[in-house]
Order: sequence, then structure tokens, then C-alpha cells
Amino acid sequence: MTISGNVGDGDWSVAATTHPTAGGFDCSIQLSHHTPEGVFTHEFRHSSIFPTEREAVLAGLREGMDWVRLKMSNTLSVQPGACPVDPIEPE
Repeated sequence: MTISGNVGDGDWSVAATTHPTAGGFDCSIQLSHHTPEGVFTHEFRHSSIFPTEREAVLAGLREGMDWVRLKMSNTLSVQPGACPVDPIEPE
């Protein structure tokens, strides 16, 4: 079974989806937010493996929300194409 969740507020959104892996579950995270230049999007995998899907999806949503908060506060400055994305393989 795969669990997914999303959270958003007008200018931003975060989605997380779990994937079974050796030792438990990992999570892919997709985020977007509106900028003066257009919509910024980013996708990555959580760096941890979790024992349950529930823990994986909640950690993914938290990580995505932290990423959006840092990006929107200009703490992170990411140029288009400058951020390597771990390939997310279809199941």
C-alpha cells in the first residue's frame, strides 16, 4: 500500500508519497510555490528510511514544509536546474 498526503496554502504546496524499500519505507516529496519569476517546483527523496508508512509520509510533509519555508524566506537560493534531483524511479 502507498500513502500520500498534501498540504498547502494559497502560494505553496507540498505533497509526499511513500514507497516500500529495504528496511521499511521512504518518501518522495514534491513542492511548489509562487515567485515573482513564476512557479518554483522541486522534487526529492527524504534521506531516511522509516519503519511505517505513516511515519514516512509525516516526515516527508514536515521536510517539504521546512524546505518551502526556507525557500520563501530567501534563506535558500536555488537557481533553475542547479539543484540535483535524485531520480525517482517508477514502481
